[in-house]
Amino acid sequence: MHELDNKTRQLPDESPEMDAWLTTFFIENHLDYYAYPDHVSSPEQIRFIVYTEEEKRYYPCSDRMFEAIMNKNSSAFMQKKYNEVLQKVLKLIEEKIENEKEKAYLESLIITKYKHETRDEIMIPSRLEKRLLGIFLNRTQIEDPCICDKNLRNSRAGKALSSKAFVRAMNHADASYMKTLPDTLSEIRKIVHHLELKRLFSLSIERSLWESDKATGYTKDDYLSIFKRRFSGNGFEPLLHFLGIQENKGSGPKRILWLADEAGEIIVDFTIIGYLTKLGHKIIIAFKEGPLFTKIDFKNAIGDEILGSYLEEALFVHEKTLGKKELAALLRSDKNIIAISDGTRENLNFILASTTFARIFKEVDGVISRGNDQRRRFFDTHFQFTQDIYNISAGDEDSVLISFKPRHPAVIKFTHHDLEKKAKTIIDQMEDAKEKGMTVIFYSGIVGSIPGKIEMAKNIMSVSINYLKRQLDMTFIINPSEYYESGMDADDLMYMWEIVQRSGLIDIWRFQAYDDIVHAFQTMDKKVPPEWVGKDATFSTGCTKEMKVALEVQQRHPEMQIIGPARERFLRRDKYGIGKMYDQRLSEICRQ
Repeated sequence: MHELDNKTRQLPDESPEMDAWLTTFFIENHLDYYAYPDHVSSPEQIRFIVYTEEEKRYYPCSDRMFEAIMNKNSSAFMQKKYNEVLQKVLKLIEEKIENEKEKAYLESLIITKYKHETRDEIMIPSRLEKRLLGIFLNRTQIEDPCICDKNLRNSRAGKALSSKAFVRAMNHADASYMKTLPDTLSEIRKIVHHLELKRLFSLSIERSLWESDKATGYTKDDYLSIFKRRFSGNGFEPLLHFLGIQENKGSGPKRILWLADEAGEIIVDFTIIGYLTKLGHKIIIAFKEGPLFTKIDFKNAIGDEILGSYLEEALFVHEKTLGKKELAALLRSDKNIIAISDGTRENLNFILASTTFARIFKEVDGVISRGNDQRRRFFDTHFQFTQDIYNISAGDEDSVLISFKPRHPAVIKFTHHDLEKKAKTIIDQMEDAKEKGMTVIFYSGIVGSIPGKIEMAKNIMSVSINYLKRQLDMTFIINPSEYYESGMDADDLMYMWEIVQRSGLIDIWRFQAYDDIVHAFQTMDKKVPPEWVGKDATFSTGCTKEMKVALEVQQRHPEMQIIGPARERFLRRDKYGIGKMYDQRLSEICRQ
């Protein structure tokens, strides 16, 4: 395993010239959010997946590749990687195009584009691959040039795993597996789970199952021989622990993001996934958005007859921009297998991943990735992630390499269960107040809607509420600013507060008026700063959403009063920027 930390990375000293080269790197690779905001994830969304400090930028390649580009001194290494991409695309043209004239034209076009893109050696090879493959797809109008290859791979693997020889091998047992008989059935089950999963992991790198017809002649002994593969890497024991297989280990069912990779291989994956769902785990399988050689993509998952037999009970999610509330409902569904697209046509590129993928990555309990392409992106980099990462791939000397990278220790995670628990605590406080005969007031105001002014917004709200507490007898006033915690994004807060707001326990729902803000600054003996002049709850994205909730709650509980700016004025802010506390349209202003 190739891992680098900040001490061993060799990057040039900071300078205006290197800063410009770094910016050029992101722009030329079409990975700069400010240059391509409609296609590139915001820094906040990327932090759903990658743990980075505010001033650091994530790059979707290995540290060695990044250093080669930044140092401009590893031409042989770069050209080797570029040439591998070129040969891959030229081979595709040779295999899929029969007309010699058209073949010569495409080859010339690809080589011309290749020379142009690699001239400065600033292009990441995977980005080059996407561009060259995109040219092939656009010029030929072939929707998926490798579809027949993928179908054949899946068919071969499917036949192998349904063969009598494989079934007998999986069910084979002898005394060596259980030298001493455990005292309980649960201990026996753990030994069986351990053995069966180990066998399936051994099978997951057996390329002969899908790359040739060799497996049609495999006997029970052939499979038993495959099951004896050696395991390498640091991840086998942690993975079994995570899955609850180890003795006295595990903490119940997990929500697992499974990153699918190659056709054929996916059939073994489905067998493992099916086994894990029987153990109670929920698996979200992420496929590629579109064709990428023999990688499995979302359309294959929907349309392939063989894959369909494994995904009959799966829930397919087509939405690319799921919010927290919709995601919580999805993960709470009775479907144990959920299929999504990662939003990209590359091996692994979190900068271009969909919002749905990013939110699921943030929400699950762990990530299982497959194959060496994905392993490089997770493990050949100093970056750490917001989840524990496991990878299953082929290792040296025919071993099964299982790698493990724990999530960054500073990651703060709020699952929907965490938020529901926080909401329940607040509801309990409201119920206690009601039992004492107190009036419950919910105060909605600006917290994060003015970029960079969260602390001031919290102070303003607290000053206003403290004033109300002094003026009003027997009232329990909820101050939302007291419940904000570092690591929460706007969707986290809205999810938690909506549970509280729909409890039916609010007597008065007060929305912050401009007079409240003026009075708060007067109390603090300060003038109203320009950014706060004229502001009230109608400026807030959260308050706009909450007014809609308030009106719905009032329909069910007509006795609840709504106080504050006229409800028809709540029209300006309606959608948060991803991972932000303010409206997405303000993101556009802040970039200018």
